[in-house]
Amino acid sequence: MSASGPLAPRFWASPLRYCRWAARERPSFFWSVIIGASGPISLLVIPPIRRSIGAETPKPIPMTYPIPSGPRKQLTGYDDDTE
Repeated sequence: MSASGPLAPRFWASPLRYCRWAARERPSFFWSVIIGASGPISLLVIPPIRRSIGAETPKPIPMTYPIPSGPRKQLTGYDDDTE
């Protein structure tokens, strides 16, 4: 025991004991690591779960407006053909 209090457990010596200590003594760091680690893990876990429950990948959103085939209609009656 040091003069400033009990020593923190070392992670590699006893990981579960260290996690319990960190959750009590340094909760902001502990939960930041837990939430940060859940991102990459979810990339590996969520797609197989979605496929197993039958969710389908949606069609991609169109990036252009479809151009109609055939000739364009000529507009009349809007003073476009004044000569």
